[in-house]
Amino acid sequence: MAMSVGSDGGDEKPMSDINTTPLVDVMLVLLIIFLIAVPVVVQTVQLQLPKVAFEPTTTRPENVSLSITQAGDGSCAVYWNLTKVSSDELLDRAVAKLEADIKKAGGVENLTPEDLPEVHIRGDINTPYRCIGGTIYTMQRAGFPKVGFISEPEPGSQTQRL
Repeated sequence: MAMSVGSDGGDEKPMSDINTTPLVDVMLVLLIIFLIAVPVVVQTVQLQLPKVAFEPTTTRPENVSLSITQAGDGSCAVYWNLTKVSSDELLDRAVAKLEADIKKAGGVENLTPEDLPEVHIRGDINTPYRCIGGTIYTMQRAGFPKVGFISEPEPGSQTQRL
């Protein structure tokens, strides 16, 4: 740091240089504060998130295919294959389907979870979650252990596991 103490009698001009030392000191202090504060603010629980993979759906005849969309009046419209069903009809049909599949297999003792039919849900992109969530709840209440979603992969996405 330079300091001017006086002059030797020559031209005295006002000093016009900006002293940046206080600015640098303040910036360093702020940098240290943020380096200490950021890890405290960003707290996360250690998780292992699933890897995204596109798996082609293997459709079996016993699987249930549901389509869900929002009707014009704001209500939910659920279709079992191509037939529109209400919430009560959905539960009744699901229970009847599961009971028929169990009876066809010769009882619960002859089935493994892999043998039970799956529910494949196709939901419109503009459908509210309450419609999708209500359908999932109804199918799980009926006894279906596997409920999955059918989606459309982005164009050009790879079909191999990541």
